[in-house]
Formats: sequence, C-alpha cells, structure tokens
Amino acid sequence: MKILHLLDHSLPLHSGYSFRTLAILREQHALGWQTLHLTTPKQGAGEQLEEEASGLRFLRTPSPAGVGLIQQMRLTAQRLREVCEREQPDLVHAHSPVLNALPALWVRRGLNIPVVYEMRASWEDAAVDHGSTKEGSLRYQVSRALESFALKRADQVTTICEGLRGDIAVRGVSAERITVIPNAVDAQLFQFGVEPDAALRSRLGLDGATVLGFAGSFYGYEGLHLLLDAVAGMHARHAKLRVLLVGGGPQEEALRAQVQRLGLQELVIFTGRVPHAEVQRYYELIDVLAYPRLPIRLTELVTPLKPLEAMAQGRMFVASDVGGHRELIRDGETGFLFRAGDVSALEQALEKVLAQREQWPRIRQQARHFVEKERTWASSVARYREVYRRALAARGHDVQPVLS
Repeated sequence: MKILHLLDHSLPLHSGYSFRTLAILREQHALGWQTLHLTTPKQGAGEQLEEEASGLRFLRTPSPAGVGLIQQMRLTAQRLREVCEREQPDLVHAHSPVLNALPALWVRRGLNIPVVYEMRASWEDAAVDHGSTKEGSLRYQVSRALESFALKRADQVTTICEGLRGDIAVRGVSAERITVIPNAVDAQLFQFGVEPDAALRSRLGLDGATVLGFAGSFYGYEGLHLLLDAVAGMHARHAKLRVLLVGGGPQEEALRAQVQRLGLQELVIFTGRVPHAEVQRYYELIDVLAYPRLPIRLTELVTPLKPLEAMAQGRMFVASDVGGHRELIRDGETGFLFRAGDVSALEQALEKVLAQREQWPRIRQQARHFVEKERTWASSVARYREVYRRALAARGHDVQPVLS
C-alpha cells in the first residue's frame, strides 16, 4: 500500500499539525504501508525539491515568495501530478486546509486516483481564528462554500473529532463517508510520575512554590488572560503561588502588559519558547496546568492535543468546558472542567484542585489509564484501513493492498 500525503507544512517546522502528521506516518509504517509526503508552498518559498526531517523524506513544492492562494494551488497541483505520475501511489491523502484538497481533486480528474480528505479544522474558522476575517463575512461564506465543495467530492473524508464530524455532516456529506481519526498520544514517549528537575526549578525561582502554568502557543482563544485575572484574585490566599508560562505567540506582548497592570511581576515567569524535546522538563515543574480556552466556534468543535499530553504525563489540570475539551476530559476523573469564559469559575476550579492534593495520585493514574486504553495512535491510525478500502473501491481500484 503506497499513500501520498499532501500536507500544508511538515517538520522541521514545529506545530500541532506537524506532530499529528509525524504520529500518523510512524503508525502507518508500523502497519507495513509505504508513505510519500509532499508539502505545498506554505512550507516556505524556495527551489528545494526535498528535505529530510526526523528520518523522513519530505518532497517540497518549489515556489517564489509572495504568491497568492490560487497560484499556490496551481503550483501544488502541478507538483502533485508529477509526483503521482512518477511514484504511482495507490491514493492521495490530502490534509487540511481545503487549499490542498482542491488540487488533489483536480489531479484525480486526469489520473482517477482516489482522494481522501482529512479536515483537521475548517478553513473558514481557521481564518477567523487568525484574525483575517469575521464569522459571516463574504470571505467566510466563500471559504465555507469551497470547504463544502471539497468535502462533498472527496472519495472519503476523515476528521479529528466528533464536533467536526457533525459540522461535516450538516454540509450534506453522508455518514458512511466520514470517519473520525481522533487525536491521540504515544504514552510511552511521556514519562509518568517523574520528579521535577531541581536545578531548573531553582533557576526559575520556583523553590517551595505552588505552580500554575501553561505550555504552548499564546493565541487569543487560549484565554490565558483569564488565568492571570484568576491569579490576581488568588495570590493573597497563596503566598507561594507562581505562574509558569512556557512558549510564546501573538498574545505574549498583551499578556506581559497585563502582568504589569495587575502587579504580578514577581509571580509570573515567561520562559519563552523552548525546544520540543525539553518541554516535559517544564511540565514537571507545574502543579496544576490551566487550559482556559474561550467559547468560540473553533474551540467548541476541535479537540486539542495538550490535555491528552497532560494526562499521559499524569499532570493535574483544569480546562474550560468548551466542546473540544468535553470530548476528551472526564470531569473529576481525568481532569477538571469549569465554565468557559468565567474568571470566577476558573478561580474556583483552581482552588478546588489545590485543596484536594490527597486525590491527585488517584486522578493521575486514571488519566494515564485513559490515554493508554482509549487514545493511542496505534488504535487511531488503524481506522485508516477501512477508510482507504472504501476510497479505493469508490474508484474501482483493487482493495487488496489495504487488506493485506
């Protein structure tokens, strides 16, 4: 079985998108499948034809700087066609955004190669998240129409969670053509119950402190300003309270200004971005992680990876009750939920967790057990077998490669 994955971007660029892709590819190799990996001009301008990262060979789409979206798709289609004609894959697996799905469908017309489209997030909602449009605008409506067009015409559709499955279904895609391949973790990559790095803790000024924190990208929808507001109300009751913010992003400047405004300079530590391989050392310093995502369409529909990674490491955490979190978290059993967008509810949830330290070992074990049994990449990726079989059958191709 030879699958050509068409990707927006890949390693060595670091993102949740790249790490999900890497996990999928590793598990598909474990199943004995051969994979090819082609990125679009979104990887970056240049004439490079291929690149190796994490032991994988990624084919690139040469592109000049500053080309528009239509030209990007044309370049992608041209490169995809030439790779398909040379490598003869059994099918094309196009991953979000729709800018990848459309070129795959164009190439299918001439080569009759099955196309699986994986929608990790809808293009229109991603544009709202990035601030390039508003929900209901003309651009939003056009983007949604293009997304729906691609979803209806792909041979099979996959997505990452039940929230997105529902959004795809209301666009008129039949249930038998939609499969959820949920986000997961390789629990063996995360150490459980490890003692914090004493030297790092001391260097960051956290000796003897109760540490709240977050690790990831500082986007507006993450709601980190709510965490700072909650801490402003808590620190009088917790003399040793500290906040560790690991990472960076568009909201970093605003968060730093908020810290100054609230007089929390002695309590909040910004580490800046750290290498991915080092993130667990910082996780281990945090007593309670906070995921205060705001209630917007994106967070209601899409499940994040961070809570799963926290569970794999046995970290205590609180998370807002947006739909994406409710799909992953069993309140009081593997983590704690609070009313999204409500600072008082977040403060109360943090206080509740801190007051129940004797319960932490039980919850940590339950969380680890959950990811080991229900959210492994091996079980998620195994679902592609039936997806690919259906896609091949839809085009009249031999399904034996995926069955063997």
